[in-house]
Amino acid sequence: MNHPGSSTVHSAPDPVPLLLDLVSTPSVSGGEESAAHLFVRRLDAMGFTAYVDEAGNAIGETGAAEGPVIMLLGHIDTVPGVLPVARRGELLHGRGTVDAKGPLAAMAWGAARARAAGVRARIVVVGAVEEERESRGALHLIGRHAPDALVIGEPSGVDGVVLGYKGILRLRYEVERPAAHTSSPEEKATEVATGFWSRLRDRLARFHPDAPFFERALPALVGMSGDIERATLDISCRMPPGFDTDGFLGWLDEQAAGGRVTVVERTEAVRSPRTDPVVRALTAAIRGRGLRPVPKVKLGSSDMNVVVPHWNCPVAAYGPGDASLDHTDHEHIDLRDYRLSVDVLTDALGLLADSLGGVPVGAGEKAGVSR
Repeated sequence: MNHPGSSTVHSAPDPVPLLLDLVSTPSVSGGEESAAHLFVRRLDAMGFTAYVDEAGNAIGETGAAEGPVIMLLGHIDTVPGVLPVARRGELLHGRGTVDAKGPLAAMAWGAARARAAGVRARIVVVGAVEEERESRGALHLIGRHAPDALVIGEPSGVDGVVLGYKGILRLRYEVERPAAHTSSPEEKATEVATGFWSRLRDRLARFHPDAPFFERALPALVGMSGDIERATLDISCRMPPGFDTDGFLGWLDEQAAGGRVTVVERTEAVRSPRTDPVVRALTAAIRGRGLRPVPKVKLGSSDMNVVVPHWNCPVAAYGPGDASLDHTDHEHIDLRDYRLSVDVLTDALGLLADSLGGVPVGAGEKAGVSR
């Protein structure tokens, strides 16, 4: 990629050391404490009011006390796996460089520079915990922080804006049958379970089969065990916007053949229109830095799915990094993209604050009032 904004000379400090510190501090989901406290110390040194909340989230607040609240919600945890942290020219290798410490560090620096530029907004940066598990950090924020606009920190590429994520429905199917000889015509538990999976797969295959993948329901059989008497299936379904999940679950109960269907996780899909204020601000900021904005949707899910149904505010996801490197042994980030994403976020925060009129537009409780 060309980097038309990379030649810009900033009087502000280099944003790379913050990212290097974060990546060098392990924070596998469930073990983020050291990284969270490090991030808070760095935010404090950058002029934020910073703290770790009851859930372990690292939070920094800055900017105009009476302005609209713009939250930059990233996550500080990573998937398991140790990768050597190494800088080779303009490439930084290490676990979390892309998913999602690169986006988180970029948001912190974007907020700091926006404050220095006089942006009339209260900016809240969050490094949430356990996004890679059950989004415990994001769930803790619901009811405590209600922003007027939201940017999710996930890798979109420096020129990309993520409009939406598919939902997820995780299921466990368990069935029992009486003991029987293998020569018996009676249906075995394993046979019942495989029949259930076949019916489920065929049902979802009929949902918009010719549509793009984001608009289709995609099931995956991620685990199975069993014998003649007992069988268990673990199923993950990626669900598109507008899917009738309640109706589907009712149909599954009818197909259970005496077995039990348990919902392990349910998160609905989310998607913002291109006219969304956050989408428009990010798009304009990307274009202003000489790049062509690329709208995207993701087949996975993120904390955007968790908080948006409760906050119902303008939202999009943005951050540097190639998402195809998520969770891989080749995870690395181009530091030119990282620096340029800081510029994009700085510009976008100014544009977004202006579009919100410099006054709060939401009716929810303001961020930062409850720790």
